[in-house]
Amino acid sequence: MDAVGLEARAAALGTRSIKTTAKAYAIDLAISMVDLTTLEGADTPGKVRALGAKAVHPDPTDRTAPTTAAVCVYPDMVAAAKAAVAGSGVKVASVATAFPAGRAALGVKLADVRDAVEAGADEIDMVIDRGAFLAGDYLKVYDEITAVKAACGDARLKVIFETGELSTYDNIRRASWLGMLAGADFIKTSTGKVAVNATPANTLLMLEAVRDFRAQTGVQVGVKPAGGIRTTKDAVKFLVLVNETAGGDWLDNHWFRFGASSLLNDLLMQRQKLATGRYSGPDYVTVD
Repeated sequence: MDAVGLEARAAALGTRSIKTTAKAYAIDLAISMVDLTTLEGADTPGKVRALGAKAVHPDPTDRTAPTTAAVCVYPDMVAAAKAAVAGSGVKVASVATAFPAGRAALGVKLADVRDAVEAGADEIDMVIDRGAFLAGDYLKVYDEITAVKAACGDARLKVIFETGELSTYDNIRRASWLGMLAGADFIKTSTGKVAVNATPANTLLMLEAVRDFRAQTGVQVGVKPAGGIRTTKDAVKFLVLVNETAGGDWLDNHWFRFGASSLLNDLLMQRQKLATGRYSGPDYVTVD
């Protein structure tokens, strides 16, 4: 990969500016693409229920605000999340396969997936075995993804590469094709648990990969940048990347998501500012 060219194009697209009605549309679109996430050891059923309520009604003072795409939790919290969003259309996503490190036997990883699916998960976010990938054992990674895909049943599968640990853009592109060939419904940058997560450049690369994959196979695959996307300005930059690289077919939460916990609050504050002309501040949104 031409690293300089990739980063220059991502930076150039990041300078695009949108205003007024287009900005309002982008904010609502971004809200509808958020996988509202809590992945902490201190998660409780009460916290997950509160998160689910926020996903269904992100702004309790304005019922015109769209719902988020999903709530993303650990497998043991799926049942609580499912109950919290029942009847709303908000999906429940569960991380699995020994998230975030992925260091477990395949049988353990598949049991993790089955537990989440049996509890009602609509989507599974799996992590690849980065050690196997970096050692060049691509067949092991491929076989693991296909086995997890089979265990998902009707649940959609997001494959997390942990791009910050793959070191090079060539590796990210290789992982993208490997994941798609193995049956991924989404390819995802990161767990949000390492120093380098989603960046405009690595997301641009993955968008190019899904675009090229559909051109060659006819199969459309989604993209999910996760980790480090905290502001409305950041989200808009990523939406521009989607539109200019993969195209309008991906500007829908069935094909593009943000893995985020803090992004939603900033989107809501900016939405309120557009509606009222006043910046409401963080006291006007819930703290997750």
